[in-house]
Amino acid sequence: MADILPVMNLSTAILVVDDDPGIRETIGDYLRSHGFVVGLAGRAQQMREQLAQRDWDLIVLDVMLPDEDGLSLLRQLQRDNGPPVIMLSAMGSDTDRIVGLEIGAEDYLAKPCNPRELVARIRTVLRRQEKARLRQEAAPAPGGAPLLCFAGWTLNRWSRALRDPEDTVVALSDGEYRLLLAFLEHPGRVLTRDQLLEYSRGGDSDSYDRAIDVQISRLRKKLRGAAGEEFVRTVRNEGYMFMPAVGVRGG
Repeated sequence: MADILPVMNLSTAILVVDDDPGIRETIGDYLRSHGFVVGLAGRAQQMREQLAQRDWDLIVLDVMLPDEDGLSLLRQLQRDNGPPVIMLSAMGSDTDRIVGLEIGAEDYLAKPCNPRELVARIRTVLRRQEKARLRQEAAPAPGGAPLLCFAGWTLNRWSRALRDPEDTVVALSDGEYRLLLAFLEHPGRVLTRDQLLEYSRGGDSDSYDRAIDVQISRLRKKLRGAAGEEFVRTVRNEGYMFMPAVGVRGG
């Protein structure tokens, strides 16, 4: 029997941030019935207070809040290396979803959402986070961590630190790191969107193709060669290819 990764336990804590008390309480009650520890917040300030009180494994965040918009909060959480975020929005348009994913949300659901689907999405995100944690624990010790090198850049697979040719650290979200690693492990090869989803998010992902396009756009803004050339080439009707040669050396 295949190993089953633990995706939650009795201490798995979810913070629900939504200004609608009915939705907030409904989601909170449903999550508690499935064994999660739940915190509730109706405003951005309340969310910050909850974050200061304890560590949270995931945040369910409404886009529209009375004192601050959810996308601004998402940006702050990304800068502070906060917990993964699933966005909720009453609008639910593709544009809204793309913006949320581009900023760094792990997933996006339109309101009103089915609580059962939300729990499934939460478990998928937590499973993905657990896999990443186990991979990092299995990585070599810091002194011997292999570096992936390309065009003067380096990516440390143990610390996840990306450095440009001037040795400046370039910040990556978890999704950007996993996508870049997928490219570096398959250089000079055309990868379809399905393959990139599999390599970067795992077989349990239910992300859609457009999310990969968004993350590649974000990577391209951060990865530029000395002459401004793009490292990731679009191969029409097929997928994407990472162009530079990739080498490996010790840390």
